[in-house]
Amino acid sequence: MDAKKAISPLYTDMYQLTMGQAYFLNNRHEQKACFDYFFRKTPFEGGYTIFAGLADLLAHIEALRFLKQDIDYLHKKGFHADYLEFLKGFRFSGQITGMQEGEVVFPVSPILRAEGGLLEVQLIETLLLNMLNFQSLIATKASRIRQSAGERILSDFGLRRAQGMGGIQASRASIIGGFDSTSNLLAAQQNDIPPAGTMAHSFIESYNDELEAFRAYAGVFPDNCVLLVDTYNTLKSGLPNAMKVAKELEKSGHRLKGIRLDSGDLAYLSKKARLMLDEAGLTYVRIVVSNQLDEHVVKSLLDQQAPIDIFGVGTNMITGRPDGAIDGVYKLSSSHGSPRLKISENIQKTTLPGLKKVLRYLDDDHNFYADCIALEKETEPEQMIHPFFKEKTLSLKGRKYEELFRCHMRHGKITKDMLGPFKLKELVKNRLEKLPDEHKRFDFPHIYKVGISAQLCDLRDEIVNRYQNYI
Repeated sequence: MDAKKAISPLYTDMYQLTMGQAYFLNNRHEQKACFDYFFRKTPFEGGYTIFAGLADLLAHIEALRFLKQDIDYLHKKGFHADYLEFLKGFRFSGQITGMQEGEVVFPVSPILRAEGGLLEVQLIETLLLNMLNFQSLIATKASRIRQSAGERILSDFGLRRAQGMGGIQASRASIIGGFDSTSNLLAAQQNDIPPAGTMAHSFIESYNDELEAFRAYAGVFPDNCVLLVDTYNTLKSGLPNAMKVAKELEKSGHRLKGIRLDSGDLAYLSKKARLMLDEAGLTYVRIVVSNQLDEHVVKSLLDQQAPIDIFGVGTNMITGRPDGAIDGVYKLSSSHGSPRLKISENIQKTTLPGLKKVLRYLDDDHNFYADCIALEKETEPEQMIHPFFKEKTLSLKGRKYEELFRCHMRHGKITKDMLGPFKLKELVKNRLEKLPDEHKRFDFPHIYKVGISAQLCDLRDEIVNRYQNYI
């Protein structure tokens, strides 16, 4: 990554650097440690999450450097001179292991593991959470909209409503989740995504006459012209004028690409528009719709047999509405060779200790059946235990499984070329096809089984009991 484009190491929470100074001055900064990334609740009350953001995260970690202006700023804020001298030469040298970007993931299960010196794996926490939580949220939302849209074209129209520059990451994540293009030119350039766009109402309003505006635009883009037809009156003005321009384009050897509806009853208007276009012999003209779309609206439109070819989805996808965030966390699981955990009165917030792996078991049709979290060095578990209700168990004997963890970064260097967003889109599609339908429905999805091995359960209980004796 170009150093000029790399994120500053100050893109973090203050306490990461204050803890780092305490580790350094107490000579604990190189003590070996491991952190797990996971989340506790699936967004959108859904049955799955799409893991996204890994490629961007690894590139930024690999390029992480404290520049002179960073050191100068920290000096002004009172950080110790010896610590600042250390930070001048800081490079992440640890290992990052975990699931493939684009994997279908579930609550409680570790998704990523960072190992290295205590200071370095602590320092990347905020960056990791910021990138993985956000992109996973948007990729999941996009995949739900793809589920509703079937094979129809989906385009990201969300930049103007995005959370600042996060719109670039969101556009990338939308492709991973299943979208086809974006209106966001910078994201298109950086991620090799096809750019898409039509026109705004202001272009039409800038002319004295709607037909004049359409002709002017079509004259500049005769082979890539989509006309916005709802500025004044969709069926009485916009569509008839668009049809006139379409016939004029035909005479010059070109074709109108589409018309766009951005307001009103989209089901009714798209049906009327399709009928009028077809009667005029313009069967090739596509219908594009936009305006506050999400997975539920798209499903409703198609359930009403709306003849829509392309959906331009903005606000609801790009902001992850209605959730706005995934509750991903990054918790210490090992320090100085010893397993660690956080104890809570709520068992659901007591973390899982030690270095772990995730085994995905398959049913007889080779579809996803259950995920078992096991200690890294243990052999195949014969059963798994519910993470919070130990009386619930599931036999795993004889079942085939996949190991989901792989090494992504070793000694601070990315170990292999990362997949681009369209390759990840295909991966997501293939993995979701292996997830049974009951986990993908929007209303009351069936909860996917995630459990822990007996050895991991015993280790957690042992540590919890040890610390409770101190209280």
